[in-house]
Amino acid sequence: QVQLVESGGGLVQAGGSLRLSCAASGRTNSNYGMGWFRQAPGKEREFVAAISSSGGSTYYADSVKGRFTISRDNAKNMVYLQMNSLKPEDTDIYYCARKGYLGNYDDRRRYEYWGQGTQVTVSS
Repeated sequence: QVQLVESGGGLVQAGGSLRLSCAASGRTNSNYGMGWFRQAPGKEREFVAAISSSGGSTYYADSVKGRFTISRDNAKNMVYLQMNSLKPEDTDIYYCARKGYLGNYDDRRRYEYWGQGTQVTVSS
C-alpha cells in the first residue's frame, strides 16, 4: 500500500512563500509521475503541477506558472512544491498524488493514490 503525507501548509500573507512537502511510503514511487492538486470547498479538485518519474519533465497550471516549482527527490521518496508570490486565490487544500494510469498529467482521474491534504491560506 502507498501512503502520501503532505506537510508545510499554513497561513501566509500575499506575496509570501511556502514550501509543501509530500512524503511517500510503501511501494517505490520513483517509477511514477507525481502531482499536486488543490481544492476549495464546493469546488472540483484542480491541477496545480506535476513531475515525471525521473524529474526531467514538469507541468504547471497556467495560474501558477512562473510562481510555483515542483521537484522531487527519489532517494528520499519526497516531492516538493515551492510556492512563491502567493495570492489570496491560492487559498485551498493542497493534495499530493501519485500517477497510476496512462494519460495527461493534469487529469486527476489518472492518479491512483492521494494524500490527506494540507491547508494553505493566503491573506490579503
